[in-house]
Amino acid sequence: MTLPTTRVVWAAATVLIVTNVYGITTAHADGTPSVPPGTEATASAPVKVDPNDPDLKLPEGATLAEPKVLDIKQVVEDEGGEERREDTNVDIKFALQAEVLFSKDSAKLSDDSKARIAAIADEIKKQNATRIRVFGFTDNLGSSAHGDVLSRQRANAVQDVLDDELNDANITYEVRGYGEQYPIADNSTETGRKKNRRVEVSFQRSAG
Repeated sequence: MTLPTTRVVWAAATVLIVTNVYGITTAHADGTPSVPPGTEATASAPVKVDPNDPDLKLPEGATLAEPKVLDIKQVVEDEGGEERREDTNVDIKFALQAEVLFSKDSAKLSDDSKARIAAIADEIKKQNATRIRVFGFTDNLGSSAHGDVLSRQRANAVQDVLDDELNDANITYEVRGYGEQYPIADNSTETGRKKNRRVEVSFQRSAG
């Protein structure tokens, strides 16, 4: 999928949480989301560091922390922030703002929205992914219960289109509505709330 790129940001983030969110075989949203998205375990650290190495200059009495694997993340976002793609060595995640997919307070997709989701399906095919997560999120306006329901309905709508496009019985979906949980921007401004109203589609990168 090709996005109109205006900025690319590289960041290193240590992956520490080992809860695996894959393995749910239901095709629609779980009513009791409890695990934050994108929490896969990484491999052990590839390089051992000798704390007694004379070239390693530690303050007297200091010790080395346990080694950790850093995951390099590439983020590409279009000018309006409507679409965002995050690539790591483990997976790919697309975030689509709710405004580009749905009318206000609606879970009905437009034809243009379906075309955007079809482009994500093409990337899933390219990566030969068989486990796909579709997570819906809202801002913190309105009741939390309403946000949970709406985000779940929107995630279901996106999953339905992916399922039609991919038409593959070997694919397992995890579909959840998180409501106002896990915001990615400041909910005190409309700009931030717009970013938080989103649907994320993520899947593993091909090993090839």
